[in-house]
Amino acid sequence: MGSIDPPKPDPVAALPLSEVGIKESVPEVDATAKKRKWSVLPLEVGTRVMCRWRDGKYHPVKVIERRKLPFGGSNDYEYYVHYTEFNRRLDEWVKLEQLDVDSVETVVDEKVDDKVTGLKMTRHQKRKIDETHVEGHEELDAASLREHEEFTKVKNIATIELGRYEIETWYFSPFPPEYNDCSKLFFCEFCLNFMKRKGQLQRHMRKCDLKHPPGDEIYRSGTLSMFEVDGKKNKVYGQNLCYLAKLFLDHKTLYYDVDLFLFYVLCECDDRGCHMVGYFSKEKHSEESYNLACILTLPPYQRKGYGKFLIAFSYELSKKEGKVGTPERPLSDLGLVSYKGYWTRVLLEILKKHKGNISIKELSDMTAIKAEDILTTLQSLELIQYRKGQHVICADPKILDRHLKAAGRGGLEVDVSKLIWTPYREQG
Repeated sequence: MGSIDPPKPDPVAALPLSEVGIKESVPEVDATAKKRKWSVLPLEVGTRVMCRWRDGKYHPVKVIERRKLPFGGSNDYEYYVHYTEFNRRLDEWVKLEQLDVDSVETVVDEKVDDKVTGLKMTRHQKRKIDETHVEGHEELDAASLREHEEFTKVKNIATIELGRYEIETWYFSPFPPEYNDCSKLFFCEFCLNFMKRKGQLQRHMRKCDLKHPPGDEIYRSGTLSMFEVDGKKNKVYGQNLCYLAKLFLDHKTLYYDVDLFLFYVLCECDDRGCHMVGYFSKEKHSEESYNLACILTLPPYQRKGYGKFLIAFSYELSKKEGKVGTPERPLSDLGLVSYKGYWTRVLLEILKKHKGNISIKELSDMTAIKAEDILTTLQSLELIQYRKGQHVICADPKILDRHLKAAGRGGLEVDVSKLIWTPYREQG
């Protein structure tokens, strides 16, 4: 008998399923299994299931809220879900067809702890979820944190129109009750008044006299301008700015009493006006030496160096005031990374150029950075030692260059010669 060659492997079958666009095959379900599948509908709040995201792949989610579709049947709901692998900013409403009902792990009550659910997670995944929920809320106790999460769990405004941009929002913002039925808001980019409909905005723009934020222009360099807005003199603008910022900041409390704050609004200017790209706020009088309370670069303008510019600008104001400054705590994870990068670049540039010994006090006087921030930054870089009762800075040029390279570029520079500003205490 002739030998029989073994069958050759199918090259397509040998590929991972994800590469050939095929979902893993499952055994054919019988009528009982199909019945069980549909018996889980509608999905309860707290259910964990796989959901098709915008990348076309399925990711684990938790159902945060649900709402009945108008004119639908008894099981016709849409679901507000949290992608457990990602930050809360990506939470969204999804249709049932985006959910893989076969993958339902368990139905749980919101109050049930993750430990007793049927979802198996690695320690790394669990830590990522925990970090997502508590990021930036270190000042809250457990009860307050639960209350905050319950109140802000569903994003109320999905998109906004601001100038020439339509922007997807990230978080809940407590707009007045009359805007509860809106998924999109239209902002005047100059006065920040917001409306429910495009037509209202168009009528408003024909009447609005502003072409820049209502305040004093204290800096202009090329097409960049900075305006100082007094919350007491421009209360409505300050409150509207806080509503807008809260759509993109999860870790900050919304301040209704804007009288106590100054807002520094950064703009790109052209022949149509001055268009806001970001801002920071600071208290008029801070006992803790805070020189920045809140900072935001709007999403269309991120990754262009504006965040670094805003941080640098806050320290230039501190120098003009003749004080040291520090950002208000707690910092978000991203905020801490930004500030560490700024402190590293500023301090190491000085250490590279400086000949001889230099103290932390002298560095603080030169940079307006608080001594504690200098100390923690240099310690994290292992550039400081404690000898004979005092801290000694070790500034090896090669080590400094390595740390500077790791810290990245400094972003846009503040041209101090273009800053025309009088500290608040001296005004009037």
